[in-house]
Amino acid sequence: MKKYFSVVLMALCSLTACAKEQVIAYDQVPEAAKAIVAAHFDASQISYVTVDKGLLDCDYDIKFNDGRSLEFNKAGELLKVDCKLAEVPSALIPEQVRAYVKANFPNAFITEWSKDDRRWKAELNSGLDLEFNSKYEFVRIDD
Repeated sequence: MKKYFSVVLMALCSLTACAKEQVIAYDQVPEAAKAIVAAHFDASQISYVTVDKGLLDCDYDIKFNDGRSLEFNKAGELLKVDCKLAEVPSALIPEQVRAYVKANFPNAFITEWSKDDRRWKAELNSGLDLEFNSKYEFVRIDD
């Protein structure tokens, strides 16, 4: 039994060791991700780019000099944009979400937009976290 447990533990450790984060050059980012950066951000302000390679997938993280960050999947689809205290570019937020925030929180704006499993989350400059379903319909305030 001890031997079996040791083998299982070693297998789990080796699987964990396969997931590696490494710094890469910006030109190694998927083209779709580069298009989003070019359209909405200043690529000359990129501080560094990392790729987190797991067993089945990988994510690209782009960090800017001012603290903002973007996360993309291997296809270059945007998973998260964190603008810290600044507003997320409106073109990156679905119209339904922008309309909901404008109607219900007229003095607030979105500082972070991310996908978490099947839900989307919008963090407002007021500190509220809003959850939306896959059709961008409001679900709840996450506290």
